Amino acid sequence: MKVLFLCTGNSCRSQMAEGWARALKADLIEPYSAGIETHGMNPRAVQVMAEAGVDIAGQRSKKVDELMDVSFDAVMTVCGHAHETCPTWLGNAARVVHVGFDDPPKLAQHATSEEEALAHYRRVRDEIRAFVEGLPQALG
Repeated sequence: MKVLFLCTGNSCRSQMAEGWARALKADLIEPYSAGIETHGMNPRAVQVMAEAGVDIAGQRSKKVDELMDVSFDAVMTVCGHAHETCPTWLGNAARVVHVGFDDPPKLAQHATSEEEALAHYRRVRDEIRAFVEGLPQALG
């Protein structure tokens, strides 16, 4: 099953989801991630995923247009902006499912320490893991 995890900048949440899907569900899911835009890999996302034993450092931030030739079985939008602006070609054959997660960079912007900032990333990382553990059954 080919699954695309889509968010705004493909720097954090969708990258985590792709990493978890590859680590936990490689026998069932061929995961991809992309963004409506590209913001580059978020170093804190890479760090907290490594803490959990998942290396996403080799992944790269991609714009969804790069994947136009892939026939997805499901597109998972992981942020509101991506859900609202999901490219129509993605919905042609794929099932589009929205599962919103908080934006760690936004949550961490007012953190008073690096540890407080990382706590936001860890919480979202763990929420995404719990969601991915339920795939593909969660797709119905």
